[in-house]
Amino acid sequence: MSVLNEKVAKKQEHRRQILLRIHRYGKDILKSSNFQGTRTDIQHGTVSVHSHCVSVAGCSLEIMEKLEKLGIRSDERALVRGALLHDYFLYDWHRHTEFKGIRNLHGFRHPQIALENAKREYRLSRKEEEIIKKHMWPLTAVPPQCREAWIVTAADKYCSLLETLRLRNGSRRSVLLRRADNG
Repeated sequence: MSVLNEKVAKKQEHRRQILLRIHRYGKDILKSSNFQGTRTDIQHGTVSVHSHCVSVAGCSLEIMEKLEKLGIRSDERALVRGALLHDYFLYDWHRHTEFKGIRNLHGFRHPQIALENAKREYRLSRKEEEIIKKHMWPLTAVPPQCREAWIVTAADKYCSLLETLRLRNGSRRSVLLRRADNG
């Protein structure tokens, strides 16, 4: 096997391991009908809310791995679950007109809506609530108070930028996640 092929194989295996970790901690979320319904709502560019949340969870795990190499530990379960549920607002924000005024625009309002929806369906830890509630900082007035919320906030901004600029289409992780789910 060539050096290039080895690098590609190693990268693919790492991506597979990331997706298995997402599945391990978020299986109930990933299988829920409401989360499955997010496959039809577009988040950024052509990327669905579902694909975006899976990408943010994967990117968050990659950031966590880099921090762990520096001796900075995080709660992996809370990180994955909070990342999967951070945009659990369950409506097409491009067409949503219920809220009026600048403070009620989707960017300001959806973290609280996502938190309320997630609380109705799941028992959330304090860190998971913090991740969901604060992921839009600085639009949320109070910054994140835990490491996991900072990680998801950074991963969300990074993934959103790539998706908005159409540098990532979001479909690859969803396909790999379905394979991990079936295997």
